[in-house]
Amino acid sequence: MKKTHKSIQNWYKAHGRQELPWRTTNDPYHIYLSEVMLQQTQVKTVLERYYFPFLKKFPTLKALGKAPLDEVLKMWEGLGYYNRARNLHKTAGMVDKLPSDIDELLKLPGIGKNTAHAVATFAFNKPVPVMEANVKRILCRLHQLKTPTDKELWKTAYRLVDKEDPFNYNQAMMDIGATLCTPKNPLCELCPLCDICQGKDESTLYPTKKKRIIPTREQNITIYIYNDKLSLAQREGRFLHGLWGFASSEVPLCASEYIGEVTHAYTHFKLICKIYVSYETEPMQESYFSLDEIKKLAISKVDEKILKLYSSRVSNI
Repeated sequence: MKKTHKSIQNWYKAHGRQELPWRTTNDPYHIYLSEVMLQQTQVKTVLERYYFPFLKKFPTLKALGKAPLDEVLKMWEGLGYYNRARNLHKTAGMVDKLPSDIDELLKLPGIGKNTAHAVATFAFNKPVPVMEANVKRILCRLHQLKTPTDKELWKTAYRLVDKEDPFNYNQAMMDIGATLCTPKNPLCELCPLCDICQGKDESTLYPTKKKRIIPTREQNITIYIYNDKLSLAQREGRFLHGLWGFASSEVPLCASEYIGEVTHAYTHFKLICKIYVSYETEPMQESYFSLDEIKKLAISKVDEKILKLYSSRVSNI
């Protein structure tokens, strides 16, 4: 394995994304934040729009824990998967500093096995592997695994990890998966793992891709308006919990006016919203906001689209 580790480390020194800010720090909070933000989100998006503003607003784990959840969600706005932000906030309210032990990390809200391993190795240099999507793909191709279990993958990852320099090894593995061992058209001839890869001749067969059928859901959304202000309510369910949004109903009000529809694609379903406006002669809802006030609230992408549709309609009147 020493030869393989050396090849990986040499490749990383020459081609790795060593300048990424979460790779130039050993601050556990900064590393933890980056790991959470990078779940289901591209590096470019996190780097250009969210990572630095979030740290400026909440420079320490303690500062994050003391902040109101509304402020945290507002800084997370547009990043999606808002449960990540809520769990960050919960964790920050529980501890002033992150533990280095994986089992202790796993006890904290929203920290799964991969995030715990990532924080342990990147913040505390623990000799353990990480297991994000790019690494999984590499392991499957190295050993011709089509449908491996998580247990199999972790066992394989532990065998391969470079215990002498786990930080750079794990960063290298993620970069190799992101730039060389890609889902389509992998650059096997440039890969430092080519000599030991059992699946390089048929790499796109590993792992087996699962066919997904994305269901479509429909909602009727009503924008209640009183005195030129719009009614929004803070969501309490698990989905988009804590964000402000417009009211949905099974059937629209008879007196409401249809103004169009918006669509939004989530990971597991596509949402089609038919939008209605209801002008009230007296306040019937709990909270109303002007357009300027709404800009200060944390709302979801789909509610942003609904607001944009309404604003365009108003400007055309």
